[in-house]
Amino acid sequence: MEMEKELFEELTALAANKEYRALKEKLSELNKADAAEFLESLPPKQLPVVFRTLHKEFAAELFSYLAQETQEQLITAITDKEASAIIDELYVDDAVDVLEELPANVVKKLLQHTSPETRRLINQFLNYPESSAGSIMTAEFVHLKKEMTVNQAFERIRQVGLDSETVYTCYVTDANRRLEGVITVRRLFLADLDTLIGDIMDDDVIFVHTYDDREEAARIIGRYDFLSLPVVDQENRLVGIITIDDVMDVIQEENTEDFERMAAMLPSQRPYLKTGVWELAKNRILWLLVLMISAMITGSVLGHYQNLIQFMPILVTFIPMLTGTGGNAGSQSATMVIRGMALDEIEGKDMGRVFWKELRVSLLVGTALALVNCIRLMITYPGEPMVYIIVSVSLVLTVALAKTIGGVLPIVAKLCKADPAIMASPLITTIVDAVSLIVYFSISLKILGV
Repeated sequence: MEMEKELFEELTALAANKEYRALKEKLSELNKADAAEFLESLPPKQLPVVFRTLHKEFAAELFSYLAQETQEQLITAITDKEASAIIDELYVDDAVDVLEELPANVVKKLLQHTSPETRRLINQFLNYPESSAGSIMTAEFVHLKKEMTVNQAFERIRQVGLDSETVYTCYVTDANRRLEGVITVRRLFLADLDTLIGDIMDDDVIFVHTYDDREEAARIIGRYDFLSLPVVDQENRLVGIITIDDVMDVIQEENTEDFERMAAMLPSQRPYLKTGVWELAKNRILWLLVLMISAMITGSVLGHYQNLIQFMPILVTFIPMLTGTGGNAGSQSATMVIRGMALDEIEGKDMGRVFWKELRVSLLVGTALALVNCIRLMITYPGEPMVYIIVSVSLVLTVALAKTIGGVLPIVAKLCKADPAIMASPLITTIVDAVSLIVYFSISLKILGV
């Protein structure tokens, strides 16, 4: 547990003894993330009982910190009116995240009890694609007019700041809500009270559109160290902002998805321990089947060179070393390129530069590996110069091919509108295995003259 063991045991004892008043006071003193962690540890029957004892505002804020499964348990355990009150209190982006995971009939019932304004905003947000910037933005923000003075701006912030997700950055709009500028609270504090907002605002505003990819929004916030990013519609009207906490969730989700794809699995939406065995198997079986069938190419290559193997059986002993080294070399390059593409350091136009760099790296690495391996062969198989030459040359070429393939394939995938992560370790290894065997046996045939 993240919180102290003694505190957790004290809270557990209060819940077990049904001392809910004391428990409510203890929980209200905790950080909401810690309080949420404790609630998630409660038995399903006790969870709604404890949650109902909390102060309304605290409960609503705490709700957004709970895991998706716990939120669903609460929504189904409490009344529609209670659930709708929570939805009303949540920031719109958090409310949308909750409702997206609930059955349509439950969502319909909940929205019937929410305020008209909340219902309108939620319905609007639910219409945005899941991967879009609009799906993660919030409509609670501070917007000012450039005709305002600094003093009027502070009055405006005091009026709407409590219900805004952030007040550190304010956005300036015209009468039609078109985005005109941005100003920080720090700049307001340092300006004279009678200064016009239009005179001190920054009119060079960086923004995204509602249908832009949410990963692009995350990259912009990371690049410029923003606390929030404005989101506009097609007519340049400000409709929401994306805050740093929303971006952190996106980064975590995207990284998890990439890791799963790189391990040849379909992405899962739930934590490992809360995902059923059937769903885990379903997510893994498809790619395992693809890799198994593609790995049959390796077997067919061995069958094609069966006569050569019979002529010189010792060649078989070096196959695991060559294919393993090639697979590892290709995975190294693929991982570096995929990471570079995720950080916008590598684009499709850089394919030639990546190929040339990986080729030079592979020749250096392959030569070093071949020299070390050649010394080992001289000790293990004295008086077999043909073996030294075949294995050493094959190793250099295998590493060169593996690294260039590993570096280029993720870029090709991106250009084909596919996820570059699918070109990671398992698929690269399968491709390189077949290529390295063809190279190895082709060189053997040439040198041995069979």
